[in-house]
Amino acid sequence: MQALYDVPAPAKINLFLHITGRRADGYHLMQSVFVLLDWHDTLHFERLQTPDISRIDLGLTALTDALPAEDLTVRAARLLQQATGCTQGARISLDKRLPSQAGMGGGSSDAATCLLALNRLWGTGLSRAALMTLGLQLGADVPFFLFGDNAWAEGIGEALRPISVPQQSYWIVKPQAGLPTARIFTDANLNRDTKPATIQGFAEHAASSQTLFGRNDLQPVAQTHCPEIAACIDWLKDQGLNARMTGSGSAVFAPSGSAASLQPQPNGWLVHSCKSLAVHPLKNWAS
Repeated sequence: MQALYDVPAPAKINLFLHITGRRADGYHLMQSVFVLLDWHDTLHFERLQTPDISRIDLGLTALTDALPAEDLTVRAARLLQQATGCTQGARISLDKRLPSQAGMGGGSSDAATCLLALNRLWGTGLSRAALMTLGLQLGADVPFFLFGDNAWAEGIGEALRPISVPQQSYWIVKPQAGLPTARIFTDANLNRDTKPATIQGFAEHAASSQTLFGRNDLQPVAQTHCPEIAACIDWLKDQGLNARMTGSGSAVFAPSGSAASLQPQPNGWLVHSCKSLAVHPLKNWAS
């Protein structure tokens, strides 16, 4: 096998995100439900006989910042080389469609897809569990995109249990401004003591209510740094949609219900309609 083309890296949303504490090392403890979406970046991989790793950016738009050469995909490839002793290399091409600094895991998903694809292309043969351990070195969201299923997440996001979530259509709205994750988690006003929820409580709410479960504890702080988040939520609510920020922002989502179209959006906002996925499109690439 010399190449793998058109390999997807899907986005995710957090249906809720509760911060339940903080570890001694500064990492925050959380609970969330991660749901995969059919909106994705696309990557292409060509195998090299030398250990060189290079990356080419394709299809960049004004809404997506240019990516540095030393990004998570390059780091993921080098980490896999180091962990396995692989002497092969790769040329990686990335068609970036997911917005950056949106709280949708785009960079983490790219890294996870890179690990899955190169594990196959190089024949390094790591298990899913081994890839997830490697992925955690790259970021707390990376293991989820290797996990294969929608997930109930705890810990720092790495303690995952599969969860069945009914397929849903969503509107995603991303204002022009983005938000670095570190800015939110270092804010002194962030609530860090939400009472832990349960899977049973989430499931019972989902079965009996049309409202979103829980809340996103990051949203109040994020809105102080990026007031456009509140504007996006209000714009969706004015159209009868129940909206919330995903992850650390700045994108917000709303179950679309019967809203097949929306009012014209303000200039600079990205508005996208998508659906949830039952499983990751590369689930069968690792076991």
